[in-house]
Amino acid sequence: MSKKKIIPSSAKQEFIFQKKNYLFMGIGLACITLGFILMSGGGTDDPNVFNPEIFNFRRIRLAPTLVLIGLGIEVYAILLNPHKTKN
Repeated sequence: MSKKKIIPSSAKQEFIFQKKNYLFMGIGLACITLGFILMSGGGTDDPNVFNPEIFNFRRIRLAPTLVLIGLGIEVYAILLNPHKTKN
């Protein structure tokens, strides 16, 4: 027979992430979403017509940079320790 472990009711369980982590996760998610929104569009309905708008600054440089910045913010939010105090 196995013994069941009894957890005292006074033991307080904490979440892994705190409010600060979720704040940075939201900011990162917003950056990623904005980057994908900026990447969209620029197509054409007729495949025989070339649309040079797909190669503009917004779709080639700005939007992928925003997505990468958002991913970096997400990594920072996961690794952030909100319990760390300065001495």
